[in-house]
Amino acid sequence: MKTSAGILLFKKMGNSISYFLVHPGGPFWKNKDAGAWSIPKGELELGEDPLERAIIEFKEETGKMVQGEFIVLQPVKQKGGKTVYAWALEFDIQTSGLYSNTVEIEWPPRSGKIIEIPEVDRWEWFGSDEAKKRINPAQAAFITELEEMLNKI
Repeated sequence: MKTSAGILLFKKMGNSISYFLVHPGGPFWKNKDAGAWSIPKGELELGEDPLERAIIEFKEETGKMVQGEFIVLQPVKQKGGKTVYAWALEFDIQTSGLYSNTVEIEWPPRSGKIIEIPEVDRWEWFGSDEAKKRINPAQAAFITELEEMLNKI
């Protein structure tokens, strides 16, 4: 079964927390919003260090490097069966000037036609409630877990 690793960026503003999410690029995701957003993440190769992969994927999907004190979160299993490992990181980045690598896909499916699309087409900071509506439903557990940890501090 496939596994991915990613980073949930967050920033505190007063009593509220905002989360950095990405929207997948390409025609399939073009008109999807609620439940379509994700943490920046990517697939793990066998034997690869998950945190290293998460940091690389963040750079590929935003053009920015992140560093700091990573907080381990419990893995989640998405509806399609993929397991996602994640780390939270308190870090602030501006969404202007971000850019994503591109990937080639067959579109329309089974057409034989290959198109190049950005892996990510939008980046945005969302407050907690909005982030939970926008993010892949399984990944909402990352936000809930992080908020429970932060409330104990």
